[in-house]
Amino acid sequence: MTSYRKCDTGEAEIGMLYYLSSSDGTGGRLKTEPEDFIVDEVSVRPEPKEGGKFVIATVTSRNWETNRLVRLLSREIGISREKIGFAGTKDKRGVTTQLMSFECPMDSMSRIDLKDVEVKDAYVGRRGIQIGDLVGNSFCIRVRDCSAPAEETGAILESVDADIREAGGFPNYFGVQRFGVIRPVTHKVGEMLVRGRIEEAVRCYLSAPSKLEDEEVTGIRNELADSDDWGGIAERMPNSMSFEKTLVYHLAESPGDWTGAIGSMPRNLQMMFVHAYQSLLFNRMLSERIRRGIPLNEPVIGDTVIPVDRDGIPAHESPVTTNKGNLDLVARQVRSKRAYVTASLFGSDGTSSDGEPGDIERGVIEKEGVSERDFMIPGLSNCSSKGSRREIVCPVKDLSYGISDDGYTASFTLPKGNYATCLMREFMKSEMNRY
Repeated sequence: MTSYRKCDTGEAEIGMLYYLSSSDGTGGRLKTEPEDFIVDEVSVRPEPKEGGKFVIATVTSRNWETNRLVRLLSREIGISREKIGFAGTKDKRGVTTQLMSFECPMDSMSRIDLKDVEVKDAYVGRRGIQIGDLVGNSFCIRVRDCSAPAEETGAILESVDADIREAGGFPNYFGVQRFGVIRPVTHKVGEMLVRGRIEEAVRCYLSAPSKLEDEEVTGIRNELADSDDWGGIAERMPNSMSFEKTLVYHLAESPGDWTGAIGSMPRNLQMMFVHAYQSLLFNRMLSERIRRGIPLNEPVIGDTVIPVDRDGIPAHESPVTTNKGNLDLVARQVRSKRAYVTASLFGSDGTSSDGEPGDIERGVIEKEGVSERDFMIPGLSNCSSKGSRREIVCPVKDLSYGISDDGYTASFTLPKGNYATCLMREFMKSEMNRY
């Protein structure tokens, strides 16, 4: 049985209680410079279509949060932000290359003039890009300021690499970006929405403090916590609080309309709140499985296993429950990476596994005191979530690394929906604000 290492950093607060590798970490920091975190989407381009209404383009951005980038692109082109499609939300601190679609004439693209944004290879496509329209992401990540002695770095990397190869991947936690690195409140807002405490959700998003924010932002959050004078505060809010501004402007026009305030935010950000809460519950389920010593890379009786296609995309519509009769067959599929063991992303259509895996899933939900119906949120369809399943091991392709004078670089490819930082934490074992 794999000997997992207990996590004693702030990641434990978001359910990430273990590391796969028992090796010491290199320490270090990610994203000292944006170029330290390079992400290239692995995508399938929509077919061209003469006379179509969607412009498909490759967009490379440096140091841009996806929602803010979409908002500014919509202004440049003169279209609604809902007419800009993208496959996945990317970290702000980094250099990202991804496909986007724009529902506009081709000549409108020439209006785009944003700092550190390059738009190229535009063509007219048969369809637009939607969330999830990618195969995976390739990463090139530099780690700086390692705490481990330079002469030990190579041995640490080799040890962790060996553990990952033996396990066929790493524990597929939702990483810190899902919850917020600087201010991890996304899941807290989602929990309040699920529990029907909409005003508390809004106030949490507006005013929950963080020691990592500057004094100006902290002062504004303190004001927002103690005041309902929304109009008086809005004009003094810095641009870095752009989504908070959206809420405050709505409340200035419609005092007390807490549901409408949430609904005024970008659709994908609304979705992220409850998804982050579901992610917290998933992380706890995964950690409990590890604590009990149940393997991650082979099924046990009761497990729900999901097959994958030749691109590695999970077929969530075709789950298989592991029982005595099919255990050997399912185990062979998992060993050959044609299927993966999953845990629940609990929602309104929530289902649990059988056997001990099901006991774990139900135990987490019962302890939390929520039910399926709580995930249908009145008046906020974008926040409501049916739930799904998620693979508990994330496979890695083309993993390589190189050591330099000031740290090391890791390159690899992951399937879509998985977190590079959850691989890097196995090597680094740093505090969560260093990812």
